This record gives sequence, C-alpha cells and structure tokens, in this order.
Amino acid sequence: MENPNDAGLIFYPAYCFKASPTHFAWVKMALADVHRLQRRKGFEGQNVFFYKNHPITFISVVGVIVARTEITRRTILTIDDGSEATLDVIVLQAEPKEKNPTDTTFAPSSKSLSTGPSSNVTDISTEIPETPSLNETIHVSATDRTIINISSLQPGTMIKVKGTVNSFRSTMQMNLERFSIIHDTNAEMQFIDERLRFLVDVLSIPWVLTDEEVDALRIRALKDDFDLDEERKRAEKRGKRRLEMEERDQRYIQRKYEKEERKRAKVAGICKEDGVKIMRDIRKRRDFSSGFVG
Repeated sequence: MENPNDAGLIFYPAYCFKASPTHFAWVKMALADVHRLQRRKGFEGQNVFFYKNHPITFISVVGVIVARTEITRRTILTIDDGSEATLDVIVLQAEPKEKNPTDTTFAPSSKSLSTGPSSNVTDISTEIPETPSLNETIHVSATDRTIINISSLQPGTMIKVKGTVNSFRSTMQMNLERFSIIHDTNAEMQFIDERLRFLVDVLSIPWVLTDEEVDALRIRALKDDFDLDEERKRAEKRGKRRLEMEERDQRYIQRKYEKEERKRAKVAGICKEDGVKIMRDIRKRRDFSSGFVG
C-alpha cells in the first residue's frame, strides 16, 4: 500500500540501494515507526519496505516483552517500547531434521553470523544452551537457521532485537535474527538517543541522489551483471570442458576394453584350436597304441 504523503518522493531503482544509508544496516526504529513502513509497487519480491523513500530490510528495536505465545512452528514475542505501538517478533522453531541432539553448533559466535549487516555489539542470542532432547522446542534464526536460545525471553524482560521486516495480513512483524537483553536504563536510553538522532538526521529527510550518482550506480550494476554473466559463461565452459573430458575418457576406456576383449577372444580362440589339436593327437596315439597291442 502506497502512502499519499509520499507524493513527490523519488524511489530509486534497486541498483541504487547500495548507496542508501538504510538498506544494508540495522536501522534503529521506534515500534510506531516500524508500523509506518510501506511496501512499494515495483519492488515486489525484494523483501524491502520504505520509510519515506528510504529502503529498509533490517531493523533494530528495543522493548519490553509483554506477551509470549507458543503456536505451531513458531514463538511470538510481543514487545512494547512506549511509542504507543507494539510489535510481534516471530521466532521460528526448528524443523524435526534440525533437532539433532548430537549437533554441537548450537550457538556460534555472533561474529560468525552472516545474516544482515555487521555489528560491533555482542548478542547473547548466541549463548550455548544445554544439549536439547528430541522433544524440546528448539528455535532458529529466520534467515540462516542458526540455533538460538530464547529461554530467557519471558514477559517483563527488556530486550534489543535485530531482524528482518515482514508484513502479515497488513500488520507489520519482525523475524528475529539476533537479540540481547537490556539490563539497565542507561543502555535503553543510549539506544533511544541513537534512534532519535537517526530519525532526525536520516529517516525524516528524503533520500536524494544526483543524476550523476544514479548513472554511476547504474553503470556499476551493469558491470556487475556483465561480470556475473561472464563468470556464468566461464563456469558453463568449464563444465562443458569437464563433460567433454569425461566423455573422452569414457570413450578411451571403452575402446581399450573392447580391444582387450578382442585380444582375449583371439587368445581364447587360439587356445581352443591348440586344445583341439592336442586332443586329436592324443586320440591318434591312443588308437595307434590300441592297434599295435591287438
């Protein structure tokens, strides 16, 4: 759904997003602002929402858990940050095949997580849980399916959550990727201060690129596409050469096998002829010996 207030804003093509201060970043937002995010026609299937004309995929929010609901294949954490809005944070449950109790990779370091933009903050979503039983509910991050421990996320707990934006039945949601517990008011106020600064300095101001910048980004995208196409062609050529080599080796092996078979058949024929001659000589000698004795 498009916002009438967006009239006059320029929505740049996706190849320009790499120049955006919001696209591949954990955008700190109030929950009320998360609900102001809009999809835009022409960007379907790209999992991108817009605040004004700022493209946003990854967000970071702070709030108190006011409800925890367990449903089939997911846990829903409802959080409230005092901005007169709440947000449902979706935590996926592992599929049966992911519930391997012998797997020791329950909680890799947060530095090893490749989902989303980098961060200097250590997230305690990577705490190592005890080895779970097969019947125990195991949760995973939405994108890379990293196993996470959310046992400490109960109503009344204040948390900072990082994740991807989603919309379900026209209501904004968030898919959890990482989290950390906020233990004191200072950490909460620091986040709020950074959030407000980003809102004032970035989000409230339309994103503007010059024509030269757009042209440069377009050329860069075309070059990247060309490079990808060239790499694809090279990969196809390598695959074709490998297939030709395998076929050539197979033909060589087949010819060698057939040659050896002909050789074995020839040797077998010679041996058979020699055997017949030997048996003929033996019979002649036997007949000669029998006639001499008689």
